[in-house]
Amino acid sequence: MIIAPATSSDVPAMANILTGWNASTEWMPRVHSRASEREFAQMLVGNGWTLVARDETRLLGFLSRDKRKVHALYVSPHARGRGVGKALLDHAKQVSDSLSLYTFQDNDRAQRFYLREGFSEIFRTDGAGNDEGLPDICYEWRRA
Repeated sequence: MIIAPATSSDVPAMANILTGWNASTEWMPRVHSRASEREFAQMLVGNGWTLVARDETRLLGFLSRDKRKVHALYVSPHARGRGVGKALLDHAKQVSDSLSLYTFQDNDRAQRFYLREGFSEIFRTDGAGNDEGLPDICYEWRRA
């Protein structure tokens, strides 16, 4: 697995990962169009916030971070459970003393992952601050 800064050529694969996750997540309301997911991926890459993980043939996942705030961590369905998310997160931990992020309260898999990776729950919201209107949880990690 190779971890490297994202380039504009990664945007279509990133958008596909976002679209696939939204489509396969039953509790996630469809509030963003395919075009807006592509624009979001382009913004993440354009801001210089994004690292991608890839193998020899395809993009496996990506993590977007602005200083200590993680904006996105997504792994392609075929790569889940293979350490891709952990590798991306470990890279972010190497260059930061603390990280914070949000995940939806319905996303049990993400919650287990972040707790296993040393994050602590800071607070919960009613979802009024996100596009989907879904309750979420703020997590934080601090270097020991």
